[in-house]
Parts: sequence; C-alpha cells; structure tokens
Amino acid sequence: MSEHNNQKETAKNLNVFEKYLTIWVALCIVGGIILGKVAPGVAESLDGMAIYVRGAPVVSIPIAIALFFMMYPIMVKIDFAEVVRAGKSPRPVLLTLIVNWGIKPFTMFAIATFFLGYLFRDLIPGTEIVRDGTEVELWRSYISGTILLGIAPCTAMVLMWGYLARGNQGHTLVMVAINSLTMLVLYGLLGGWLLGVNEMPVPWQALLLSIAIYVALPLVAGYFTRKWIIAAKGIGWFETRFLHVLTPVSIVALLATLVLLFSFKGETILDNPLTILWIAVPLFIQTVLIFVFTYGAARVLRFRYEDAAPSAMIGASNHFEVAIATATMLYGLNSGAALATVVGVLIEVPVMLMLVKMCLRTKGWFPALHGAQGGL
Repeated sequence: MSEHNNQKETAKNLNVFEKYLTIWVALCIVGGIILGKVAPGVAESLDGMAIYVRGAPVVSIPIAIALFFMMYPIMVKIDFAEVVRAGKSPRPVLLTLIVNWGIKPFTMFAIATFFLGYLFRDLIPGTEIVRDGTEVELWRSYISGTILLGIAPCTAMVLMWGYLARGNQGHTLVMVAINSLTMLVLYGLLGGWLLGVNEMPVPWQALLLSIAIYVALPLVAGYFTRKWIIAAKGIGWFETRFLHVLTPVSIVALLATLVLLFSFKGETILDNPLTILWIAVPLFIQTVLIFVFTYGAARVLRFRYEDAAPSAMIGASNHFEVAIATATMLYGLNSGAALATVVGVLIEVPVMLMLVKMCLRTKGWFPALHGAQGGL
C-alpha cells in the first residue's frame, strides 16, 4: 500500500472529534464568547458551585465532573502490563523520561518567560484576581499556564500521532503508562517549584488535590474498569465496543469545559484579540524545539525509526487535559493560566500533524527495521 493510501486509511481511525479537534476548539471559543455576552452569569454560577476549604473555593464541582470525564477515558486505554515489558528495550524509555522531566519543563519556562515576560510583556497589559484572591499580572498568569503544559507530558492523543507516523505503539503505550504514574510524584513538585519561581501563588493543598482528582482518581478508576470489563467480556469486546463508545466522551467533556472557560475570557480576547497569538508563539517554538532535540538525539543514539518517531512525539506533545484541570483548580476558570492551557489544545493538532509528516519524510535517517515490527 502506498504512503498516501496508508495516511488515508489512518485518517479513518480518527473519530469526527479527533479529526477536526482544532475546528471544534475554534467553535468553542466563538460559542463561549457568545455565551459570555448573552448569559454572563452561567459560567460564573457553575464555577461558584464549589467545595470550600477555610472559606476559599478549592474545587468547582461542575468543572471537576467535566474534567474527570476528560481524563477517565484516557486512563481506561492504558495497558499497564506493557510497563513490565519496557525493560527489553530501555534506551527509548530512558530518553523519553529524561526529555519529559529533565529538559522540557525548564525549556518551556525559559521560552515562555522570554516571550511573555519580556518580548511581548508590554502587549499584555492588566492584572487579574486569581482564585485565592491574589492579584497578579496577566503575563505572569499566562506563563503559569505554559508551565503547567510543559510539565504535563504525553496525552492519549500521542497514541494517534505515533500510529500516524508508523512508530512502535508498544513504546508509546509504555510511555503513556509511565508518564501517568510519574506525574503522581513529579507534577506537583516541579509545578509548585516553577510556579513559585514565576512568583505566582502556589496553593499546595489545591495542587495536591488536583493531582489526586485529575490523575490518581481516573487512573485508579480506569485501571479497575479495564480489568473488570476484560475479565467479564474479553479484550475484543473491550476494544471494539466499550472504547468505541467511551472515546468521544473525553473530547466532549473537553469542549464543554472550553465553552465555559471562554465565556469568562471572551471580553479579554475581544479587547486584546492578539492574546492567543502571543501565547501560541512560545508554545509552538517549545513543541518544535523538543521534537527536534529528541528526534536528533534518537538519531545520534542510532534508534530504529519505529522507536525514534514516538519518542519525539511523546516529548513534543502535552497532557493538556491535566494542565487545564490543574490551572482551573489552582487559579479559577476565568484565569489567564487556564486560557494559556487552552491555547495548547488549539495548536496541538495542526503542529503535531506537521511533525508526523516530517517523521514520515525522514525515515531514511534511521537504521532499517529487520523483521516484523513488534512491541518493546
């Protein structure tokens, strides 16, 4: 089958939400702005239905429900048995871990600070009041959103990017699982430290609660759901019937959250329509930089293409569901940090598709795969 036909066949595996995610996100921006004008109290009322700790809202209940359903379908897809098999080919896993946790958070912070904190700073005027009542500059809030994206590696969408690039799906599955487990520890530690360096308030109680609600809870629920359904119905029914129904739930929940978020931020965007562009510039540069670095390192280390491509894709992509959830919980649905994480969603699909095409065009840079492609 030709490469063109392969790509056409692959596209059929994307559901309507995944295939046109950028368009849906753009429509949610417009819909949210209209909702904010027509019914400005709707999102505020929903966000106000919260769990309070010491008189301060910590968890918005409606948003928590929506964000849980963003995360749960992702976690259900993870086969943690693959982690055990990772030891057969540890180098790609080690490279991905080093990039995700030792390089990417710091390059994101540095690039975002340069562009949003210096180069574009005068173009981002104003301040905002975040959830705990602290007043912060908007540019600093936007940097915080990029930080939360930079320390949230690898979404379930990376499975599709790896598939489109014809990479080793076993390695991709392993890294989705390992990153989910690693985030339980490192996300809070790195996030709290970098947010503090950015001079943003760090409500540790809310940060730890965010990790528990949006990573640990769906992780545990997904693990047991997968285990019980496969035991009762078999792996075939689970993959062809259950996941087919569940997959759109994550993106529908994401889009519903975006409508509410932009109903808050619509006025800011209308007053300064280039805001999204200013945020998108460092995110785009960071994505391409990390991809090029990881892909180049994989070539120097003489990885097979089937391992090099997903390693670079995993490094470049972000777990924007966790980032949105954490920004919303820490600083509120109407915060600049939450808006910055949404810009990550907006550029994710077109940028990653561009990088997929780059991978396919450079397969010849890597040693040929001898024998059939398998797992790790």
